Amino acid sequence: MAKLMRNVLLLAKLESVVGTDPVPTAPLNSMLARAITPQPVVAEFAERTNIRPYFGTGGQVAVAQHSECELEIELASSGVAGTAPAWGPLLQACSFSETVTASTDVKYAPVTNNPKTATLYYYLDGVLHKMTNSRGNVAFELNAKSIPVMRFKFTGLYTAATDTPLPTGADYTGFKAPLAVNKVNTPSMTLHGVSAAMQSLSIDMGNQIVYRNLIGSESVIMTDRKPNGQTSIEMVPVASYAWHEAVRLGTLDAFSVVHGVSAGSIVQIDAPKVQLTNPQYADSDGIAMINLGLDLQPDTGNDEIIITVK
Repeated sequence: MAKLMRNVLLLAKLESVVGTDPVPTAPLNSMLARAITPQPVVAEFAERTNIRPYFGTGGQVAVAQHSECELEIELASSGVAGTAPAWGPLLQACSFSETVTASTDVKYAPVTNNPKTATLYYYLDGVLHKMTNSRGNVAFELNAKSIPVMRFKFTGLYTAATDTPLPTGADYTGFKAPLAVNKVNTPSMTLHGVSAAMQSLSIDMGNQIVYRNLIGSESVIMTDRKPNGQTSIEMVPVASYAWHEAVRLGTLDAFSVVHGVSAGSIVQIDAPKVQLTNPQYADSDGIAMINLGLDLQPDTGNDEIIITVK
């Protein structure tokens, strides 16, 4: 029987024990995602190179296999200040901590030691793929006149697919409708103390995720993190801020963008020390823009970016 690409369900749940399936359920762990691109088996091969008196391939031996999955989640608050958004487990599986202050906000900060893992279930019209021990990388994208999104890529341990009916009761009420990125909904963006007219912003956490398969050990680990980004803003007079000099001098200063205007709808991204790189001019509707690379550096450690949902 043919399988329908639209008949898809994604579940995700944090693991209490690394690599142990916590058995996510549709009512509690459904993820409202878009542009899901699973790669259920990523195989590595060793080539057989035996010598024979004729041409032809000698074949290959599968030596290791893992799973990967890329997906997008709309960047939106939970609807209630101090309530964690439904996408929180995915961010935690990308080496973020989650700190909830009741009735106030939820903060996500990068971590170095003992980052959490997740199990992902991907149902494709009755075929179930599981990924355990999953760790990921995330990139944030806010572009004017668009929906803000988080782009995730997860790497996990392979489990053979099974014929499993789609579970019922998928609940997406924790995912609120996103606000478009524009003047009304995105009231402020400051870079190095300058209130800038921003056209686009992307921030990639740069998590380095490695799959390892050794004698007596199979794991997915994170070995480093190098956050970076890009932004395009309207050029201002040098008297307002000398962007090129800031690049030349390696100036470090803060960055902040606030998206959302009322309690329960706000997502704020802050970075304490941002170095600007690679300035380039661009034309947008005849307006001079300057494109800048962003190198996000820690201040005291594990604080190079803070996501606040409030």
